[in-house]
Amino acid sequence: MTFVTIPRGEPNTPLPQGAKLIDIRDADEYLYEHIPEAHLVPLPTLEHGVLPENLRAGQVIFHCQSGKRTQNAATKLSAIAAPAQVWLLEGGIDGWKAAGLPVAKDSSQPLPLMRQVQIAAGSLALLGVILGYAVNSAFFLLSGFVGAGLILAGVTGFCGMARVLNIMPWNRRTH
Repeated sequence: MTFVTIPRGEPNTPLPQGAKLIDIRDADEYLYEHIPEAHLVPLPTLEHGVLPENLRAGQVIFHCQSGKRTQNAATKLSAIAAPAQVWLLEGGIDGWKAAGLPVAKDSSQPLPLMRQVQIAAGSLALLGVILGYAVNSAFFLLSGFVGAGLILAGVTGFCGMARVLNIMPWNRRTH
């Protein structure tokens, strides 16, 4: 299977021809901000070979946040969407916005979970360094603990911080 990349700055080229736009990001990312015409089919769902039949006809355009996830999964996406012609939106939704095209944004939704994890981990690591210098060197262990947690998350796919943040009250989504 082959795929075509829609160059950055030209993201609306095949849309008028009836192409189906598929957002492969997680649901929390989609709910926070998405391209109005996009259908949500998260990448883990697609990796199990599940693409609704009504989205396979003609042309299919896959996109993510920055284009990296779609580029990395391009071969799989092409096979899953067959017999449709597959397009990848270079730059993802970020490229779409940079081209001045509209997005639907719901600021009442919480930040996407991975952004929350990045903010929390970075804040804890920075706090550990500041307190380690200012108060007691034992606080450096906080930064080490956060680093170890990030390594564990990367190696195993399990992120304890994401699990904890996901059950926080601000993450109770309204769909």
